[in-house]
Amino acid sequence: MPEGISFQDVDVWFQDEARVGQRGTVTRLWAEKGTRPRVIRQQQFEYAYIFGAVCPQRDQAVGLVLPTVNIDGMKLHLEQIAASVPEGRHAVLVMDRAGWHTSKKIGIYKNLSILPLPTASPELNPTEQVWRQLRDEELANRCFRDYDDIVQSSCLAWNNFTQRSGAVKKLCTRGWANL
Repeated sequence: MPEGISFQDVDVWFQDEARVGQRGTVTRLWAEKGTRPRVIRQQQFEYAYIFGAVCPQRDQAVGLVLPTVNIDGMKLHLEQIAASVPEGRHAVLVMDRAGWHTSKKIGIYKNLSILPLPTASPELNPTEQVWRQLRDEELANRCFRDYDDIVQSSCLAWNNFTQRSGAVKKLCTRGWANL
Protein backbone atom coordinates (compact mmCIF):
# COMPACT_ATOMS: atom_id res chain seq x y z
CA MET A 1 0.00 0.00 0.00
CA PRO A 2 1.38 3.45 -0.85
CA GLU A 3 2.71 5.69 1.87
CA GLY A 4 0.40 8.38 3.19
CA ILE A 5 -2.77 6.26 2.89
CA SER A 6 -4.55 5.55 6.17
CA PHE A 7 -6.69 2.46 6.75
CA GLN A 8 -9.80 4.69 6.83
CA ASP A 9 -9.14 5.50 3.15
CA VAL A 10 -8.81 1.88 2.00
CA ASP A 11 -11.59 -0.20 0.43
CA VAL A 12 -11.37 -3.99 0.09
CA TRP A 13 -12.51 -5.31 -3.30
CA PHE A 14 -12.87 -8.93 -4.45
CA GLN A 15 -12.42 -9.97 -8.09
CA ASP A 16 -13.05 -13.11 -10.14
CA GLU A 17 -14.29 -14.35 -13.52
CA ALA A 18 -17.13 -16.68 -14.47
CA ARG A 19 -17.79 -18.52 -17.72
CA VAL A 20 -21.32 -18.39 -19.11
CA GLY A 21 -22.32 -20.36 -22.16
CA GLN A 22 -24.18 -22.97 -24.06
CA ARG A 23 -22.95 -25.88 -21.94
CA GLY A 24 -24.33 -24.06 -18.94
CA THR A 25 -25.37 -24.94 -15.44
CA VAL A 26 -28.21 -27.32 -14.66
CA THR A 27 -29.72 -26.55 -11.29
CA ARG A 28 -32.73 -27.46 -9.18
CA LEU A 29 -36.16 -26.19 -10.09
CA TRP A 30 -39.65 -26.30 -8.69
CA ALA A 31 -41.96 -29.01 -10.00
CA GLU A 32 -45.16 -30.71 -9.02
CA LYS A 33 -44.62 -33.51 -6.50
CA GLY A 34 -44.19 -36.86 -8.18
CA THR A 35 -43.05 -35.43 -11.53
CA ARG A 36 -39.59 -35.40 -13.07
CA PRO A 37 -39.17 -32.18 -15.02
CA ARG A 38 -36.76 -32.24 -17.93
CA VAL A 39 -34.18 -29.57 -18.58
CA ILE A 40 -32.43 -29.22 -21.90
CA ARG A 41 -28.64 -28.98 -21.79
CA GLN A 42 -27.02 -27.57 -24.89
CA GLN A 43 -24.13 -29.33 -26.56
CA GLN A 44 -22.61 -26.32 -28.37
CA PHE A 45 -19.44 -24.62 -27.11
CA GLU A 46 -20.04 -20.85 -27.29
CA TYR A 47 -19.02 -18.90 -24.16
CA ALA A 48 -18.55 -15.43 -22.72
CA TYR A 49 -16.82 -14.49 -19.49
CA ILE A 50 -17.99 -12.11 -16.79
CA PHE A 51 -15.13 -10.25 -15.12
CA GLY A 52 -16.60 -9.08 -11.82
CA ALA A 53 -15.31 -7.09 -8.86
CA VAL A 54 -17.26 -6.16 -5.74
CA CYS A 55 -16.63 -3.79 -2.86
CA PRO A 56 -19.00 -4.83 -0.04
CA GLN A 57 -18.27 -1.88 2.25
CA ARG A 58 -19.32 0.58 -0.50
CA ASP A 59 -22.03 -1.72 -1.96
CA GLN A 60 -20.37 -1.22 -5.34
CA ALA A 61 -19.53 -3.51 -8.25
CA VAL A 62 -17.73 -3.30 -11.58
CA GLY A 63 -18.22 -5.87 -14.32
CA LEU A 64 -17.24 -6.56 -17.92
CA VAL A 65 -18.44 -9.29 -20.26
CA LEU A 66 -15.68 -10.39 -22.63
CA PRO A 67 -15.16 -13.21 -25.15
CA THR A 68 -12.04 -14.63 -23.47
CA VAL A 69 -10.09 -14.55 -20.24
CA ASN A 70 -6.56 -13.25 -20.76
CA ILE A 71 -4.14 -10.51 -19.76
CA ASP A 72 -5.75 -7.92 -22.06
CA GLY A 73 -9.17 -8.54 -20.53
CA MET A 74 -7.69 -8.33 -17.05
CA LYS A 75 -6.04 -4.99 -17.87
CA LEU A 76 -9.39 -3.62 -19.09
CA HIS A 77 -11.07 -4.80 -15.92
CA LEU A 78 -8.39 -3.32 -13.65
CA GLU A 79 -8.72 0.02 -15.47
CA GLN A 80 -12.49 -0.05 -14.79
CA ILE A 81 -11.96 -0.87 -11.12
CA ALA A 82 -9.29 1.83 -10.71
CA ALA A 83 -11.63 4.36 -12.34
CA SER A 84 -14.36 3.41 -9.83
CA VAL A 85 -12.22 4.11 -6.77
CA PRO A 86 -13.14 7.59 -5.48
CA GLU A 87 -10.49 10.30 -5.44
CA GLY A 88 -8.35 10.13 -2.30
CA ARG A 89 -9.16 6.46 -1.63
CA HIS A 90 -7.17 3.30 -2.26
CA ALA A 91 -8.46 -0.17 -3.18
CA VAL A 92 -6.97 -3.48 -2.12
CA LEU A 93 -8.09 -6.00 -4.72
CA VAL A 94 -8.28 -9.58 -3.43
CA MET A 95 -8.19 -12.22 -6.18
CA ASP A 96 -6.96 -15.69 -7.00
CA ARG A 97 -3.66 -16.55 -8.64
CA ALA A 98 -4.82 -17.18 -12.21
CA GLY A 99 -2.05 -16.63 -14.74
CA TRP A 100 -3.64 -13.45 -16.14
CA HIS A 101 -3.86 -12.05 -12.57
CA THR A 102 -0.22 -12.57 -11.68
CA SER A 103 1.41 -11.43 -14.92
CA LYS A 104 3.68 -8.37 -14.77
CA LYS A 105 1.93 -7.20 -17.97
CA ILE A 106 -1.30 -6.22 -16.15
CA GLY A 107 0.23 -2.93 -15.06
CA ILE A 108 0.44 -0.84 -11.92
CA TYR A 109 -2.27 1.53 -10.73
CA LYS A 110 -1.74 4.34 -8.23
CA ASN A 111 -5.01 3.73 -6.39
CA LEU A 112 -5.03 -0.07 -6.55
CA SER A 113 -3.02 -2.81 -4.79
CA ILE A 114 -3.41 -6.51 -5.54
CA LEU A 115 -3.59 -9.04 -2.71
CA PRO A 116 -3.49 -12.65 -4.00
CA LEU A 117 -5.47 -15.31 -2.19
CA PRO A 118 -3.75 -18.48 -1.01
CA THR A 119 -3.56 -21.15 -3.70
CA ALA A 120 -6.71 -23.26 -4.17
CA SER A 121 -8.93 -21.26 -1.82
CA PRO A 122 -12.01 -20.11 -3.78
CA GLU A 123 -14.07 -20.22 -0.58
CA LEU A 124 -12.27 -17.03 0.52
CA ASN A 125 -13.55 -15.07 -2.49
CA PRO A 126 -17.13 -13.77 -2.07
CA THR A 127 -17.53 -13.30 -5.83
CA GLU A 128 -17.96 -17.08 -6.01
CA GLN A 129 -21.32 -16.55 -4.25
CA VAL A 130 -22.18 -13.87 -6.80
CA TRP A 131 -21.66 -16.36 -9.64
CA ARG A 132 -23.77 -18.94 -7.84
CA GLN A 133 -26.58 -16.44 -7.35
CA LEU A 134 -26.46 -15.26 -10.99
CA ARG A 135 -26.63 -18.85 -12.20
CA ASP A 136 -29.40 -19.84 -9.78
CA GLU A 137 -31.55 -16.80 -10.54
CA GLU A 138 -30.98 -16.11 -14.22
CA LEU A 139 -28.36 -18.13 -16.09
CA ALA A 140 -29.04 -21.81 -15.28
CA ASN A 141 -31.47 -24.22 -16.98
CA ARG A 142 -31.63 -22.29 -20.23
CA CYS A 143 -30.53 -22.44 -23.83
CA PHE A 144 -28.76 -19.57 -25.54
CA ARG A 145 -29.39 -18.85 -29.22
CA ASP A 146 -25.88 -17.60 -29.95
CA TYR A 147 -22.94 -15.63 -28.57
CA ASP A 148 -24.88 -12.34 -28.57
CA ASP A 149 -27.63 -13.96 -26.49
CA ILE A 150 -25.01 -15.16 -24.00
CA VAL A 151 -23.54 -11.64 -23.74
CA GLN A 152 -26.94 -9.98 -23.33
CA SER A 153 -28.07 -12.51 -20.72
CA SER A 154 -24.79 -12.15 -18.80
CA CYS A 155 -25.03 -8.35 -18.80
CA LEU A 156 -28.66 -8.46 -17.73
CA ALA A 157 -27.94 -10.91 -14.89
CA TRP A 158 -24.96 -8.85 -13.65
CA ASN A 159 -26.89 -5.56 -13.85
CA ASN A 160 -29.97 -7.01 -12.14
CA PHE A 161 -27.82 -8.16 -9.24
CA THR A 162 -25.65 -5.06 -8.85
CA GLN A 163 -28.51 -2.58 -9.20
CA ARG A 164 -30.39 -4.01 -6.21
CA SER A 165 -29.56 -1.75 -3.31
CA GLY A 166 -27.62 -3.63 -0.66
CA ALA A 167 -27.18 -6.83 -2.71
CA VAL A 168 -23.38 -6.64 -2.91
CA LYS A 169 -23.04 -5.67 0.75
CA LYS A 170 -25.38 -8.42 1.96
CA LEU A 171 -23.91 -11.25 -0.11
CA CYS A 172 -20.21 -10.35 -0.09
CA THR A 173 -19.42 -8.84 3.31
CA ARG A 174 -16.86 -10.85 5.28
CA GLY A 175 -15.95 -10.06 8.88
CA TRP A 176 -12.31 -10.99 8.30
CA ALA A 177 -12.01 -8.46 5.44
CA ASN A 178 -12.50 -5.32 7.55
CA LEU A 179 -9.58 -2.96 8.02
